[in-house]
Amino acid sequence: MGKITGFLEIDRQDRSYEPASDRVRHYKEFVIPASDAEAVRQAARCMDCGIPYCHTGCPVNNQIPDWNDLIYRADWSDAARNLHSTNNFPEVTGRICPAPCEAACTLNIIDEPVTIKTIECAIADKAFKEGWITPLPPETKTGKRVAIVGGGPAGLAAAQQLARAGHDVHVYEKHAHPGGLLRYGIPDFKMEKYIIERRVTQMEAEGVTFHCNVNVGEDVPIETLESDYDAALLTGGSEHPRDLAVPGRELPGVHFAMDFLPQQNRRIANEPLGDVEPILAEGKNVVVIGGGDTGSDCIGTSFRQGAISVTQLEIMPEPPEQEDKALTWPHWPLKFRTSSSQAEGASRDFSVATSRLLGDGKVEQLECIRLDAQMQPISGSEFTIPADLVFLAMGFLHPVRKGMIEMLGLDLDKRGNVKANELDYQTSRAKIFSAGDMRRGQSLVVWAIREGRQAARSIDEFLMGRTDLPR
Repeated sequence: MGKITGFLEIDRQDRSYEPASDRVRHYKEFVIPASDAEAVRQAARCMDCGIPYCHTGCPVNNQIPDWNDLIYRADWSDAARNLHSTNNFPEVTGRICPAPCEAACTLNIIDEPVTIKTIECAIADKAFKEGWITPLPPETKTGKRVAIVGGGPAGLAAAQQLARAGHDVHVYEKHAHPGGLLRYGIPDFKMEKYIIERRVTQMEAEGVTFHCNVNVGEDVPIETLESDYDAALLTGGSEHPRDLAVPGRELPGVHFAMDFLPQQNRRIANEPLGDVEPILAEGKNVVVIGGGDTGSDCIGTSFRQGAISVTQLEIMPEPPEQEDKALTWPHWPLKFRTSSSQAEGASRDFSVATSRLLGDGKVEQLECIRLDAQMQPISGSEFTIPADLVFLAMGFLHPVRKGMIEMLGLDLDKRGNVKANELDYQTSRAKIFSAGDMRRGQSLVVWAIREGRQAARSIDEFLMGRTDLPR
């Protein structure tokens, strides 16, 4: 695919960023998009590698070599059609997916993978710019009604697929706008929210009805899911955070990451914060506990709010600078990575456990201890860190059970997620399905899109006895 000798002749050139000193002054996206000409050059690097291992890394089954070849030949419109045949929201994954496809690329054996994510984003953005993205309403309606609870990426992907199949789809979202974590968790500097809004507009034109500020089980009787609809899909995410069980946890100034990030997104959108305590990092020493993407988002947001310092603590050991390709490729490797937010000036420390939080009326210090290779405390290694604001970003355990899940009496798996398999996504109640983080646990947006699409196919088959939707 692409130019046969392209990978030998053309160096990898990915998107660049605005300088950190400039980008921390605003909340807009700061990635500098690739030009059309550069995207064509980079697509030319896609090898005729025989077995496209990039497919093993892509949960939505993107036909990566195919649209790379189309871009190399400057056939952008066909590339956009191909890309959308497997992915409902490539403009989202082209911005915030960690790109496991690139880790699986054959050229990653020499650390020079094809810039798949950048090319994907370029295709999607050009498709919108040229007006190729239009509503695709069904030619006929089935007369079947489907409720989707949760307007995140899994719910949105399923809603679009089911509406295009001719079903009357109603999405119930407890927040003011659809998008889930895409809207309220992902900072605007990583993805501006017009990205979501234009897709919602497209979906409304395709027949999807959105019911926002509606909490199923409170504002809408839970019985409605089965009495008023032929099927229902639960895509409410995994929102129960992992807590820090140490003395001083109750001190003011200690917050879950997902109490902090949505506030800033609401400020930018001029959306009311509601009756909550404002959480602001301006003029404060911030400590983020947890080394993942959510912790990184707290770092970038804190710097933009004017934090004096930001320290990120990770309980796991510092990963190696370079993975052992013979052991890991084409799988996602454990290696040292620095996010754009971490590069803006955060201090990072590994193999650190927090023993307690100290302060007089509010948090002022963290007392920590270093861990050995077996993650056991090292005697005498205690130290303290000044902290005016602490964010807990240690992941999520399972969906919130109180309310809808308990009311429906759904079976749960060993991890506390809604129990449903990857073949039919059906729960212990025949008309109720589940997909995304609510079913599989905390995961990536690309997995949510995949599960939403596959659940839509299963629901269509459940309702009609057959389906033409892709799996």
